[in-house]
Amino acid sequence: MRRRLRLRDRLLISHLLVVAVGLATVFGAVGLVAPGAFEAAMGPSMTGMGDMMSGAVRAAFQDAVGTALLVAGLAAVVAAIVLSLAVAVRLSRPIARLADASRRIAEGRYAERMPVSSADEIGELAMSFNQMTDSLESTERRRLELVGDVAHELRTPLATLDGYLEGLQDGVVEAGEPTWQLLRRETARLSRLVDDLQQLWRAEARQLPLSPTRVDIRTMLDAVRERFAASAAEHGDELRVTVPVGELAVEADPDRLAQVVDNLVSNAIRYSPEGAPVALHAVADGDDVVIAVSDQGVGLTAEQQTRVFERFYRVDPSRARALGGSGIGLAIARALTEAMGGRIWAESEGSGKGSTFSIALPRVR
Repeated sequence: MRRRLRLRDRLLISHLLVVAVGLATVFGAVGLVAPGAFEAAMGPSMTGMGDMMSGAVRAAFQDAVGTALLVAGLAAVVAAIVLSLAVAVRLSRPIARLADASRRIAEGRYAERMPVSSADEIGELAMSFNQMTDSLESTERRRLELVGDVAHELRTPLATLDGYLEGLQDGVVEAGEPTWQLLRRETARLSRLVDDLQQLWRAEARQLPLSPTRVDIRTMLDAVRERFAASAAEHGDELRVTVPVGELAVEADPDRLAQVVDNLVSNAIRYSPEGAPVALHAVADGDDVVIAVSDQGVGLTAEQQTRVFERFYRVDPSRARALGGSGIGLAIARALTEAMGGRIWAESEGSGKGSTFSIALPRVR
């Protein structure tokens, strides 16, 4: 296989070609211009010397010029080689380090970083490389965490199913209606987890189909109130919906927006103390419309406010599992909100003081 020249060698060759072209130009120009200029400078002196003498002077001049050009050319070539090597090494070394680092990243060593030692294009390339490796490292860490979380979430229902099936096989567990209901609940839990994971993956990969249109906030929140009236009443809660007077609309997918708000309201009702009110309100905030869901539930610490949107993160793991949560509803809500050009965040004064989950979407006037 033919060996390709390295960048350093190609840079050196290109510099030497420039020097060669420059020297050829100088030699040609001097050869054409110098004799005439010499004779014009000598003037009548050349005429008085006679043909033989003037020819000897002209030949001596041409020899001197040729020798000077040869020495100057050699000096220029040596200087060009030294400077070209220095420049070529300076340019090719960080690129070679980038190539080596890329190979290590391809082997799975995502902690690789490049020092940014200049503010030129090489420095910008190193900064872009570091941003890429940060993203790759974060993605790989999230992938490993997801695999571990999914394995952990699947373990409990699978262990329950396996235990009851083994009991049925050995005749220890009676094959009655309560047993079948329990098995159906566990399989439903598995199906719900798989569906949620698939939806989360598609939402984060921006592969969920969205149909943005004008959504009237008052109409949308009234529909939410109707959907959750029964569950709020069953829990003893009061669902309060507040929208300011006047038109309030956003550009969003109505179904996905309703899904996000439903998730926030469902969580608020689920985690609120029995009989506590849940507030759902919307307000114009500059160029955005902010929809907020407030409860008087368990509240959030400062750390929990930033982590609550992570996959499988639970403020109270045992209580969340008992209430049937998969732990990725808020992660789906964040992915959907960001896919619609909005943002979502949580606020709380601390544990036991309730919390407010808000989403902001661009306002349509």
